[in-house]
Amino acid sequence: MTISNDELAGLVEPTRAHKRVYIDPEVFELEMERIWGQAWIYIGHETQVPKAGDFFTTNINHKVPVVMVRDKNGAVHVLHNRCGHKGAKLVETRQGNARGAFRCAYHGWTFQHDGSILKIPNEKGYDNTGFDIKDPCNNMQKVAQQQSYRGFVFATLSPDAPDLETWLGGSKDCLDNLCDRAPEGEVEVAGGVLRYEHDCNWKHIMENLNDTMHPMVVHQSVVQSAQDYIDTLPPEAVKRRSEAEIILPFGGSYEDFEDSGITGFRYGHHYDGGKTSIHADYTVDPEYHAAMVKAYGEERTRDIYSFNTHNTCYYPSLTIKSAVQNIRVVRPVAVNKFVVETWSFRLKGAPDFMLQRTLLYSRLINSSASMVGPDDLEVYRRMQEGLESNASDWVEFHRQYGQDKDEGDRVVGGGTSDLDMRTQYAAWKAYMLQEAYV
Repeated sequence: MTISNDELAGLVEPTRAHKRVYIDPEVFELEMERIWGQAWIYIGHETQVPKAGDFFTTNINHKVPVVMVRDKNGAVHVLHNRCGHKGAKLVETRQGNARGAFRCAYHGWTFQHDGSILKIPNEKGYDNTGFDIKDPCNNMQKVAQQQSYRGFVFATLSPDAPDLETWLGGSKDCLDNLCDRAPEGEVEVAGGVLRYEHDCNWKHIMENLNDTMHPMVVHQSVVQSAQDYIDTLPPEAVKRRSEAEIILPFGGSYEDFEDSGITGFRYGHHYDGGKTSIHADYTVDPEYHAAMVKAYGEERTRDIYSFNTHNTCYYPSLTIKSAVQNIRVVRPVAVNKFVVETWSFRLKGAPDFMLQRTLLYSRLINSSASMVGPDDLEVYRRMQEGLESNASDWVEFHRQYGQDKDEGDRVVGGGTSDLDMRTQYAAWKAYMLQEAYV
């Protein structure tokens, strides 16, 4: 069966999406080709490959393995993780150092860190055969495009994609804010990775990022437990309440979340917050504040603090929390399975307390053993199973439809709006109909 563009167009309307976008394997395969194969996909951060030969492997979609590697001249490359000979994957380990070169485990072909072929064993066997070792087709192939923004490396399989900054649009303000929160203006990956498999469609987590109608329902029990614990503590027990206080904002009122607002951009990106968010009332560590003021001055420091977002979605693969310096990276596996990885960042020039807070937040909120993430997974699982039913064909996103304000390069709505869903599905439809760059 082949899905026509007319049929695809009928799966998304201004205020609803057909259940097939979550459960149809053929739709999923087209998403991998037309969204994940055309959009800019987050690969990794330059600090994950600090030295020559350092590499990091991942997939661009469910089938295309790539390797990010730093060469001897300091340049970072994103290459197809495939030998130019028989096509075998060259690198199986997740992260490491290739030392002098990449070497294929099948026939021993070796490649330099920029992907160019270095040596073929027993090369004389190719004498007088017409084989040209200098032919670029024998190299590890570069992806169609790769670019970096403030150390965050993206790649696309499309030679026609717009440049990265155009694609990011106004949402790049959140990457800027993440980096500007470092006294030295740079961040680096620190700590390990939290890897979490989800038995459901990848779009569920992207839609949930700025869904502010669910926290007070889905996370009600853990928020109440955190409050009950805090109520047992004496006022002077500040350190003992720090973990529980991270949980409490997830039980905010509809009015609180409405005030935060949602901002949507072209290509499916969006964030909630800006002037305020669930992170806005975090205590500023005096040592950290002093380092920021020394670097930026009091006025600029306050300006950096005041841009306070919750989740920023870079559709379809990345979500960041600039205020707590962690990111989540989404990788689809099948129509009903994806993997999400949480990476934490150190603010260069900041006291160690800031990294410890980031790691604490990641463990409490995003890990498979956390007190918040499993709540979300449970409702994703219920949605995935429920959508298999023939009771209804549609998932709606009407909230505050018609009230969104177009501000040129962005659309702004209330914090409990379904603007995030409408933003994502406008991009989904454009990509799937192959109109994304028009």
